[in-house]
Amino acid sequence: MALTRHLRFDLFAPPRGCPCPLLFPPLLRTRARSGQAALSRQLILQSRVRLSVPRADARVRRLVFRGVYRKKAVELGERLLPAFKTPTGIPWALLNMKSGIGRNWPWASGGSSILAEYGTLHLEFMHLSKLSGKPVFAEKVMNIRKVLNRLDKPQGLYPNYLNPNSGQWGQHHVSVGGLGDSFYEYLLKAWLMSDKTDEEGKKLYYDALQAIETSLIRKSSGGLTYIAEWKGGLLEHKMGHLTCFAGGMFALGADGAPDDKTGHQMELAAEIARTCHESYSRTNLKLGPEAFRFDGGVEAIATRQNEKYFILRPEVIETYLYMWRFTHDPKYRQWGWEAVQALEQHCRVEGGYSGVRDVYASHPNHDDVQQSFYLAETLKYLYLLFSEDDHLPFDHWVFNTEAHPLPVIRKDNTEKPSQLE
Repeated sequence: MALTRHLRFDLFAPPRGCPCPLLFPPLLRTRARSGQAALSRQLILQSRVRLSVPRADARVRRLVFRGVYRKKAVELGERLLPAFKTPTGIPWALLNMKSGIGRNWPWASGGSSILAEYGTLHLEFMHLSKLSGKPVFAEKVMNIRKVLNRLDKPQGLYPNYLNPNSGQWGQHHVSVGGLGDSFYEYLLKAWLMSDKTDEEGKKLYYDALQAIETSLIRKSSGGLTYIAEWKGGLLEHKMGHLTCFAGGMFALGADGAPDDKTGHQMELAAEIARTCHESYSRTNLKLGPEAFRFDGGVEAIATRQNEKYFILRPEVIETYLYMWRFTHDPKYRQWGWEAVQALEQHCRVEGGYSGVRDVYASHPNHDDVQQSFYLAETLKYLYLLFSEDDHLPFDHWVFNTEAHPLPVIRKDNTEKPSQLE
Protein backbone atom coordinates (compact mmCIF):
# COMPACT_ATOMS: atom_id res chain seq x y z
CA MET A 1 0.00 0.00 0.00
CA ALA A 2 1.19 3.51 -0.82
CA LEU A 3 1.12 4.76 2.76
CA THR A 4 3.16 1.88 4.10
CA ARG A 5 5.81 2.24 1.41
CA HIS A 6 6.22 5.97 1.39
CA LEU A 7 5.78 6.73 5.08
CA ARG A 8 8.10 3.86 5.99
CA PHE A 9 5.98 2.40 8.71
CA ASP A 10 3.36 -0.29 8.66
CA LEU A 11 -0.03 1.30 9.20
CA PHE A 12 -1.52 -2.09 10.00
CA ALA A 13 0.99 -3.27 12.57
CA PRO A 14 0.52 -2.09 16.16
CA PRO A 15 2.84 0.79 17.08
CA ARG A 16 5.37 0.52 19.83
CA GLY A 17 3.80 1.03 23.22
CA CYS A 18 0.34 -0.06 22.06
CA PRO A 19 -0.57 -3.64 23.09
CA CYS A 20 -3.49 -3.65 20.66
CA PRO A 21 -2.77 -6.02 17.75
CA LEU A 22 -6.44 -6.80 17.16
CA LEU A 23 -7.11 -3.23 16.10
CA PHE A 24 -4.83 -3.37 13.06
CA PRO A 25 -5.91 -6.31 10.86
CA PRO A 26 -3.62 -7.21 7.93
CA LEU A 27 -6.69 -7.88 5.77
CA LEU A 28 -6.89 -4.13 5.19
CA ARG A 29 -3.60 -4.21 3.29
CA THR A 30 -5.00 -6.67 0.75
CA ARG A 31 -8.19 -4.69 0.31
CA ALA A 32 -6.27 -1.44 -0.20
CA ARG A 33 -4.16 -3.00 -2.94
CA SER A 34 -7.16 -4.46 -4.74
CA GLY A 35 -8.92 -1.10 -4.56
CA GLN A 36 -5.89 0.64 -6.02
CA ALA A 37 -5.82 -1.83 -8.92
CA ALA A 38 -9.49 -1.31 -9.65
CA LEU A 39 -9.10 2.46 -9.56
CA SER A 40 -6.17 2.33 -11.96
CA ARG A 41 -8.39 0.57 -14.49
CA GLN A 42 -11.43 2.81 -14.36
CA LEU A 43 -13.18 5.41 -12.24
CA ILE A 44 -16.78 5.55 -13.41
CA LEU A 45 -18.11 9.11 -13.37
CA GLN A 46 -20.70 8.89 -16.14
CA SER A 47 -23.61 7.37 -14.24
CA ARG A 48 -26.72 9.16 -13.07
CA VAL A 49 -25.76 8.63 -9.46
CA ARG A 50 -26.28 11.64 -7.22
CA LEU A 51 -23.07 12.29 -5.32
CA SER A 52 -22.66 14.13 -2.04
CA VAL A 53 -20.17 16.90 -2.83
CA PRO A 54 -18.35 16.79 0.54
CA ARG A 55 -18.17 12.98 0.41
CA ALA A 56 -16.89 13.06 -3.15
CA ASP A 57 -14.42 15.68 -2.01
CA ALA A 58 -13.33 13.17 0.62
CA ARG A 59 -12.50 10.84 -2.24
CA VAL A 60 -10.32 13.59 -3.70
CA ARG A 61 -8.49 13.60 -0.36
CA ARG A 62 -7.63 9.94 -0.74
CA LEU A 63 -6.56 10.02 -4.39
CA VAL A 64 -3.84 12.64 -4.56
CA PHE A 65 -0.65 10.84 -3.71
CA ARG A 66 0.38 8.66 -6.65
CA GLY A 67 0.25 9.01 -10.43
CA VAL A 68 -3.02 7.22 -11.01
CA TYR A 69 -4.49 8.76 -7.89
CA ARG A 70 -3.42 12.24 -8.92
CA LYS A 71 -4.99 11.89 -12.37
CA LYS A 72 -8.24 10.56 -10.97
CA ALA A 73 -8.32 13.19 -8.21
CA VAL A 74 -8.12 15.97 -10.79
CA GLU A 75 -10.75 14.24 -12.92
CA LEU A 76 -13.09 13.94 -9.94
CA GLY A 77 -12.42 17.53 -8.88
CA GLU A 78 -13.36 18.76 -12.34
CA ARG A 79 -16.57 16.75 -12.28
CA LEU A 80 -17.50 18.42 -8.98
CA LEU A 81 -17.16 21.96 -10.32
CA PRO A 82 -20.80 22.21 -11.54
CA ALA A 83 -21.84 22.08 -7.87
CA PHE A 84 -20.55 25.66 -7.60
CA LYS A 85 -22.90 26.95 -10.34
CA THR A 86 -25.15 28.91 -8.00
CA PRO A 87 -25.82 32.67 -7.93
CA THR A 88 -23.37 33.06 -5.03
CA GLY A 89 -20.86 30.32 -5.82
CA ILE A 90 -21.78 28.55 -2.58
CA PRO A 91 -21.93 24.92 -3.75
CA TRP A 92 -24.85 22.54 -3.64
CA ALA A 93 -24.60 19.60 -1.27
CA LEU A 94 -25.64 17.02 -3.87
CA LEU A 95 -24.66 16.72 -7.51
CA ASN A 96 -25.90 14.48 -10.31
CA MET A 97 -22.65 13.47 -11.98
CA LYS A 98 -24.22 12.92 -15.40
CA SER A 99 -26.43 15.98 -15.71
CA GLY A 100 -24.35 18.33 -13.60
CA ILE A 101 -27.49 19.43 -11.76
CA GLY A 102 -27.11 20.14 -8.06
CA ARG A 103 -29.49 20.48 -5.16
CA ASN A 104 -29.43 20.67 -1.37
CA TRP A 105 -30.73 18.37 1.30
CA PRO A 106 -34.51 18.80 1.55
CA TRP A 107 -34.35 19.04 5.35
CA ALA A 108 -31.79 21.87 5.44
CA SER A 109 -33.48 25.17 6.44
CA GLY A 110 -35.21 26.39 3.30
CA GLY A 111 -32.89 24.70 0.82
CA SER A 112 -29.74 26.01 2.47
CA SER A 113 -26.19 24.79 2.06
CA ILE A 114 -24.54 23.59 5.27
CA LEU A 115 -21.55 25.32 6.85
CA ALA A 116 -19.65 22.12 7.61
CA GLU A 117 -20.08 20.97 3.99
CA TYR A 118 -19.31 24.03 1.86
CA GLY A 119 -16.75 25.11 4.48
CA THR A 120 -14.87 21.83 4.33
CA LEU A 121 -13.52 21.92 0.79
CA HIS A 122 -10.68 24.38 1.25
CA LEU A 123 -7.72 22.12 2.01
CA GLU A 124 -8.48 19.61 -0.71
CA PHE A 125 -9.21 22.15 -3.44
CA MET A 126 -6.13 24.23 -2.62
CA HIS A 127 -4.03 21.08 -2.73
CA LEU A 128 -5.68 20.03 -5.97
CA SER A 129 -4.76 23.35 -7.58
CA LYS A 130 -1.17 22.84 -6.53
CA LEU A 131 -1.07 19.27 -7.88
CA SER A 132 -2.80 20.06 -11.16
CA GLY A 133 -1.55 23.57 -11.86
CA LYS A 134 -5.19 24.58 -12.38
CA PRO A 135 -6.20 27.62 -10.30
CA VAL A 136 -9.93 27.00 -10.73
CA PHE A 137 -10.13 24.76 -7.65
CA ALA A 138 -8.52 27.37 -5.40
CA GLU A 139 -10.68 30.11 -6.91
CA LYS A 140 -13.88 28.24 -6.02
CA VAL A 141 -13.04 27.92 -2.33
CA MET A 142 -11.60 31.41 -2.04
CA ASN A 143 -14.92 32.74 -3.37
CA ILE A 144 -16.68 31.02 -0.46
CA ARG A 145 -14.63 33.17 1.88
CA LYS A 146 -15.59 36.31 -0.05
CA VAL A 147 -19.27 35.50 0.35
CA LEU A 148 -18.89 34.87 4.08
CA ASN A 149 -16.83 38.01 4.60
CA ARG A 150 -19.64 40.13 3.18
CA LEU A 151 -22.22 38.76 5.61
CA ASP A 152 -23.06 40.08 9.05
CA LYS A 153 -22.41 37.43 11.70
CA PRO A 154 -24.70 37.35 14.73
CA GLN A 155 -22.38 37.96 17.69
CA GLY A 156 -19.49 37.09 15.38
CA LEU A 157 -20.86 33.55 14.95
CA TYR A 158 -21.45 31.60 11.75
CA PRO A 159 -24.93 30.05 11.46
CA ASN A 160 -25.02 26.51 10.10
CA TYR A 161 -27.29 27.33 7.14
CA LEU A 162 -26.66 29.62 4.16
CA ASN A 163 -28.93 29.96 1.13
CA PRO A 164 -26.80 29.54 -2.04
CA ASN A 165 -29.24 31.56 -4.13
CA SER A 166 -29.78 34.62 -1.94
CA GLY A 167 -26.49 34.52 -0.06
CA GLN A 168 -28.36 35.03 3.23
CA TRP A 169 -28.25 33.00 6.40
CA GLY A 170 -31.00 30.49 7.01
CA GLN A 171 -32.08 29.42 10.47
CA HIS A 172 -29.84 30.94 13.15
CA HIS A 173 -28.46 27.74 14.60
CA VAL A 174 -24.77 27.76 15.57
CA SER A 175 -22.85 24.64 16.51
CA VAL A 176 -19.19 23.75 16.82
CA GLY A 177 -20.40 20.16 16.51
CA GLY A 178 -22.63 18.68 13.82
CA LEU A 179 -23.35 20.97 10.82
CA GLY A 180 -20.63 23.45 11.77
CA ASP A 181 -17.56 21.69 13.16
CA SER A 182 -15.07 21.26 10.31
CA PHE A 183 -15.60 24.79 8.96
CA TYR A 184 -13.69 26.16 11.96
CA GLU A 185 -11.13 23.39 11.75
CA TYR A 186 -10.42 24.28 8.12
CA LEU A 187 -9.91 27.98 8.81
CA LEU A 188 -7.03 27.05 11.11
CA LYS A 189 -5.68 24.26 8.94
CA ALA A 190 -5.78 26.41 5.80
CA TRP A 191 -3.33 28.73 7.52
CA LEU A 192 -1.15 25.83 8.67
CA MET A 193 -1.19 24.05 5.30
CA SER A 194 -0.14 27.29 3.58
CA ASP A 195 3.04 27.29 5.68
CA LYS A 196 1.39 30.05 7.72
CA THR A 197 1.09 32.45 4.79
CA ASP A 198 -2.74 32.45 4.61
CA GLU A 199 -3.19 35.41 6.94
CA GLU A 200 -6.87 35.74 6.07
CA GLY A 201 -7.54 32.17 7.17
CA LYS A 202 -5.64 32.79 10.39
CA LYS A 203 -7.63 35.93 11.21
CA LEU A 204 -10.94 34.28 10.41
CA TYR A 205 -10.11 31.38 12.72
CA TYR A 206 -9.03 33.40 15.72
CA ASP A 207 -11.94 35.85 15.31
CA ALA A 208 -14.35 32.90 15.21
CA LEU A 209 -12.68 31.33 18.22
CA GLN A 210 -13.10 34.55 20.19
CA ALA A 211 -16.82 34.60 19.34
CA ILE A 212 -17.16 30.94 20.32
CA GLU A 213 -15.45 31.54 23.64
CA THR A 214 -17.61 34.58 24.37
CA SER A 215 -20.98 33.17 23.34
CA LEU A 216 -20.82 29.37 23.50
CA ILE A 217 -18.20 28.16 25.98
CA ARG A 218 -19.51 27.75 29.50
CA LYS A 219 -18.45 26.05 32.74
CA SER A 220 -20.77 23.81 34.72
CA SER A 221 -21.32 24.08 38.45
CA GLY A 222 -19.12 21.01 38.78
CA GLY A 223 -16.26 22.69 36.98
CA LEU A 224 -16.55 21.07 33.53
CA THR A 225 -15.96 23.33 30.53
CA TYR A 226 -18.26 22.65 27.59
CA ILE A 227 -19.31 24.16 24.25
CA ALA A 228 -23.03 24.81 24.05
CA GLU A 229 -25.16 25.30 20.94
CA TRP A 230 -26.85 28.58 20.00
CA LYS A 231 -30.36 28.63 18.57
CA GLY A 232 -31.93 31.95 17.73
CA GLY A 233 -30.11 33.73 20.52
CA LEU A 234 -30.74 31.07 23.18
CA LEU A 235 -28.16 28.60 24.46
CA GLU A 236 -28.85 24.88 24.53
CA HIS A 237 -26.55 23.41 27.15
CA LYS A 238 -25.74 20.32 25.15
CA MET A 239 -22.39 19.18 23.76
CA GLY A 240 -22.13 16.58 21.02
CA HIS A 241 -19.49 13.91 20.63
CA LEU A 242 -18.65 15.62 17.33
CA THR A 243 -17.81 18.79 19.25
CA CYS A 244 -15.09 16.98 21.18
CA PHE A 245 -12.71 17.45 18.27
CA ALA A 246 -12.45 21.09 19.38
CA GLY A 247 -10.02 20.29 22.19
CA GLY A 248 -7.52 19.13 19.59
CA MET A 249 -8.26 22.13 17.39
CA PHE A 250 -7.65 24.56 20.23
CA ALA A 251 -4.35 22.85 21.02
CA LEU A 252 -3.26 22.86 17.38
CA GLY A 253 -3.95 26.57 17.08
CA ALA A 254 -2.62 27.65 20.47
CA ASP A 255 0.91 28.41 19.32
CA GLY A 256 -0.29 31.01 16.84
CA ALA A 257 -2.80 32.65 19.15
CA PRO A 258 -2.75 36.45 19.27
CA ASP A 259 -2.12 38.60 22.33
CA ASP A 260 -0.12 35.99 24.24
CA LYS A 261 -3.14 33.68 24.52
CA THR A 262 -1.20 30.49 23.83
CA GLY A 263 -1.30 29.35 27.44
CA HIS A 264 -4.98 30.20 27.77
CA GLN A 265 -5.92 28.24 24.68
CA MET A 266 -3.91 25.21 25.81
CA GLU A 267 -5.75 25.36 29.13
CA LEU A 268 -9.05 25.55 27.26
CA ALA A 269 -8.03 22.57 25.12
CA ALA A 270 -7.16 20.55 28.23
CA GLU A 271 -10.50 21.43 29.84
CA ILE A 272 -12.45 20.27 26.77
CA ALA A 273 -10.43 17.04 26.70
CA ARG A 274 -11.27 16.45 30.37
CA THR A 275 -14.97 17.10 29.80
CA CYS A 276 -15.10 14.66 26.90
CA HIS A 277 -13.23 12.05 28.93
CA GLU A 278 -15.82 12.50 31.67
CA SER A 279 -18.57 11.84 29.15
CA TYR A 280 -16.96 8.42 28.61
CA SER A 281 -16.11 7.61 32.21
CA ARG A 282 -19.66 8.37 33.43
CA THR A 283 -21.18 5.60 31.28
CA ASN A 284 -21.39 1.90 32.11
CA LEU A 285 -19.60 0.85 28.93
CA LYS A 286 -16.91 3.56 29.23
CA LEU A 287 -17.80 4.77 25.74
CA GLY A 288 -19.14 8.24 25.06
CA PRO A 289 -22.74 9.08 24.10
CA GLU A 290 -23.64 10.91 20.90
CA ALA A 291 -24.47 13.99 22.96
CA PHE A 292 -24.41 14.92 26.63
CA ARG A 293 -26.05 17.66 28.62
CA PHE A 294 -25.42 20.17 31.37
CA ASP A 295 -28.89 20.93 32.66
CA GLY A 296 -31.51 19.52 34.95
CA GLY A 297 -28.91 18.64 37.55
CA VAL A 298 -26.78 16.44 35.26
CA GLU A 299 -23.32 17.04 33.85
CA ALA A 300 -21.68 15.30 30.88
CA ILE A 301 -24.49 12.72 30.74
CA ALA A 302 -26.96 11.96 27.96
CA THR A 303 -30.53 12.33 29.22
CA ARG A 304 -32.42 11.54 26.03
CA GLN A 305 -32.62 8.03 24.62
CA ASN A 306 -31.78 9.18 21.11
CA GLU A 307 -28.47 10.59 22.36
CA LYS A 308 -27.19 7.55 24.27
CA TYR A 309 -25.72 5.63 21.33
CA PHE A 310 -22.05 5.29 20.33
CA ILE A 311 -21.12 4.72 16.68
CA LEU A 312 -17.32 4.36 16.94
CA ARG A 313 -16.73 8.09 16.53
CA PRO A 314 -13.13 9.44 16.53
CA GLU A 315 -13.38 12.97 17.95
CA VAL A 316 -12.42 12.23 21.55
CA ILE A 317 -9.43 10.13 20.48
CA GLU A 318 -8.48 12.91 18.05
CA THR A 319 -8.26 15.38 20.91
CA TYR A 320 -6.23 12.93 23.00
CA LEU A 321 -3.74 12.66 20.14
CA TYR A 322 -3.26 16.40 19.80
CA MET A 323 -3.01 16.87 23.56
CA TRP A 324 -0.42 14.09 23.78
CA ARG A 325 1.66 15.56 20.96
CA PHE A 326 1.68 19.04 22.48
CA THR A 327 2.03 18.16 26.18
CA HIS A 328 3.27 14.55 26.46
CA ASP A 329 1.10 14.26 29.53
CA PRO A 330 0.79 10.47 30.01
CA LYS A 331 -2.87 10.74 31.00
CA TYR A 332 -3.84 11.20 27.35
CA ARG A 333 -2.32 7.85 26.42
CA GLN A 334 -3.97 6.33 29.48
CA TRP A 335 -7.34 7.73 28.42
CA GLY A 336 -6.75 6.44 24.91
CA TRP A 337 -5.95 2.98 26.24
CA GLU A 338 -9.16 3.04 28.29
CA ALA A 339 -11.01 3.63 25.03
CA VAL A 340 -9.15 0.75 23.35
CA GLN A 341 -10.15 -1.61 26.15
CA ALA A 342 -13.79 -0.51 25.95
CA LEU A 343 -13.82 -0.93 22.16
CA GLU A 344 -12.37 -4.41 22.45
CA GLN A 345 -14.73 -5.45 25.23
CA HIS A 346 -17.98 -3.96 24.00
CA CYS A 347 -17.70 -3.22 20.26
CA ARG A 348 -15.69 -6.08 18.80
CA VAL A 349 -17.88 -8.63 17.03
CA GLU A 350 -17.18 -11.53 14.71
CA GLY A 351 -17.09 -9.41 11.55
CA GLY A 352 -15.26 -6.36 12.92
CA TYR A 353 -16.54 -3.65 15.26
CA SER A 354 -20.05 -2.42 15.92
CA GLY A 355 -21.61 0.63 17.45
CA VAL A 356 -23.83 0.24 20.51
CA ARG A 357 -27.30 1.63 21.11
CA ASP A 358 -26.99 2.63 24.76
CA VAL A 359 -23.69 3.31 26.50
CA TYR A 360 -25.45 3.37 29.89
CA ALA A 361 -26.74 -0.21 29.58
CA SER A 362 -25.09 -3.01 31.54
CA HIS A 363 -24.42 -4.98 28.36
CA PRO A 364 -23.93 -3.71 24.80
CA ASN A 365 -26.79 -3.87 22.32
CA HIS A 366 -24.95 -3.70 18.99
CA ASP A 367 -26.28 -1.73 16.04
CA ASP A 368 -24.48 -4.06 13.59
CA VAL A 369 -22.75 -1.18 11.76
CA GLN A 370 -19.03 -0.47 11.43
CA GLN A 371 -18.80 3.12 10.23
CA SER A 372 -16.16 3.92 7.61
CA PHE A 373 -14.66 6.62 9.82
CA TYR A 374 -13.76 3.97 12.39
CA LEU A 375 -10.95 2.78 10.13
CA ALA A 376 -10.16 6.13 8.53
CA GLU A 377 -10.06 8.14 11.75
CA THR A 378 -10.60 6.37 15.07
CA LEU A 379 -7.99 3.65 14.55
CA LYS A 380 -5.58 6.01 12.82
CA TYR A 381 -5.69 8.47 15.70
CA LEU A 382 -5.23 5.60 18.16
CA TYR A 383 -2.24 4.34 16.17
CA LEU A 384 -0.63 7.78 16.17
CA LEU A 385 -1.42 8.34 19.85
CA PHE A 386 0.82 5.37 20.68
CA SER A 387 3.45 6.14 18.01
CA GLU A 388 6.51 8.35 18.06
CA ASP A 389 5.96 12.00 17.19
CA ASP A 390 7.94 11.65 13.96
CA HIS A 391 5.14 9.55 12.47
CA LEU A 392 3.31 12.22 10.44
CA PRO A 393 4.74 15.20 12.38
CA PHE A 394 2.40 18.17 12.58
CA ASP A 395 4.98 20.61 11.21
CA HIS A 396 5.00 18.68 7.91
CA TRP A 397 1.48 17.34 7.68
CA VAL A 398 -2.06 18.64 8.16
CA PHE A 399 -4.90 16.18 8.69
CA ASN A 400 -8.09 16.95 6.88
CA THR A 401 -11.39 16.38 8.61
CA GLU A 402 -11.37 12.67 7.69
CA ALA A 403 -7.83 12.19 9.07
CA HIS A 404 -6.17 12.00 5.65
CA PRO A 405 -2.72 13.65 5.76
CA LEU A 406 -2.00 16.50 3.36
CA PRO A 407 1.49 17.99 3.10
CA VAL A 408 2.22 21.55 4.13
CA ILE A 409 2.65 23.62 0.95
CA ARG A 410 6.01 25.26 1.55
CA LYS A 411 6.19 28.91 0.57
CA ASP A 412 9.50 28.39 -1.21
CA ASN A 413 8.11 25.30 -3.03
CA THR A 414 11.38 23.47 -2.47
CA GLU A 415 10.98 21.57 0.76
CA LYS A 416 9.02 18.33 0.48
CA PRO A 417 7.73 16.65 3.64
CA SER A 418 8.36 13.19 2.25
CA GLN A 419 8.29 11.15 -0.93
CA LEU A 420 4.52 10.90 -0.61
CA GLU A 421 3.86 14.09 -2.59
